[in-house]
Amino acid sequence: MKNIRHEILAGAKKILIKVGSAVLSGTDGLDLRVINSLVREMSELIDRGCVVVLVTSGAIISGKHRLNMTRQLKSIREKQAASAIGQGRLMRVYSKSFEKRGHYVAQILLTLSDLSDRQRYLNIRNTLSTLIEWSITPIINENDSVAVDEIKFGDNDNLAAMIANMVGADLFINLTSTDGLYDCNPASAKKTKLISLVTEITDEIESAATCETTAIGMGGMKSKVLAAKSVISMGIPCVIAPGKKQRVISGIMAGKEIGTLFLPSPQKLKSRKYWIAFTLRPRGRLIIDDGAKSALIEKGRSLLPSGIVDIEGDFNLGDAVSCVDSAGKILAKGMVNYNSADIRKIKGLKTSQISQVLGHKDYDEVIHRDNLAVVHAGGKSKD
Repeated sequence: MKNIRHEILAGAKKILIKVGSAVLSGTDGLDLRVINSLVREMSELIDRGCVVVLVTSGAIISGKHRLNMTRQLKSIREKQAASAIGQGRLMRVYSKSFEKRGHYVAQILLTLSDLSDRQRYLNIRNTLSTLIEWSITPIINENDSVAVDEIKFGDNDNLAAMIANMVGADLFINLTSTDGLYDCNPASAKKTKLISLVTEITDEIESAATCETTAIGMGGMKSKVLAAKSVISMGIPCVIAPGKKQRVISGIMAGKEIGTLFLPSPQKLKSRKYWIAFTLRPRGRLIIDDGAKSALIEKGRSLLPSGIVDIEGDFNLGDAVSCVDSAGKILAKGMVNYNSADIRKIKGLKTSQISQVLGHKDYDEVIHRDNLAVVHAGGKSKD
């Protein structure tokens, strides 16, 4: 195990580190001891010539402490207000800690809509590239003070995975309140086993992770495994590890058996297909038959109307939709060439019949293979 870890992690030069709320939480709202310890380790990496990009939670718990509020926040407006109060202090704490070690930081606050638009996505990537060229450490958080359900990432695990792909990270370290991924939930099971190495994220691995969260966290192990699934599809290894453990980052980089290591997939998605698969929010679902399933996954082909059995949702041309099998398993995601009303009219038909039914035929394909990404191959994929 140690040899595998050393081989996978030793050459990592660009490292994305995500720190969860439960790691940062302390009696003073923010646990300053933990933050200073993590910043010390990140600074050591920078001093060795590594690039560190930090995705951090903690604005809401910092804001609650400023208000002397102990109850759990439930409404979006309360969380937005607490985030607005706490984000400034969170950045001030990080900035001072990094500056003591001779490094400077930049704050970036994002919503899902910032990354769903391709041009804005590229603009953010350019900003991050420039900061990295200037030896400035980006510190990124979701813009909770303005985000609503429609434009929320859901949790910072998802955001961190997107940023890891955007900056071309060599390693994604997800620091959390647990020791890693267990074979079942340690909070409810008497006997559990830490899974130290994951070579492939199977249905069994996903089912081992629960959606249960702590009182201050928003993700849960399920979101961390899904984040790992997305980054390893880009060839980026991922480690889920305990953030409060002393010298946790140094230990990981040294190849010590800390947390759970997810090995990168040998079949790497291209950047645009990753953006489609893991950044765009689906507006509907296309239920496809076994023939279409085989064409998409095994042959890397486009989705034709003949393979569509049913449609769910209302969406427009260019929107992202999920392609699912008869059991409801998501197989792929893509951007449609027709709106939902037109697809309902042409589903199950041959391409030669499209013009006859719609009065026009702009495309043969409902989703062209260039705009489609397989997200669950269940075997070898030609995507």
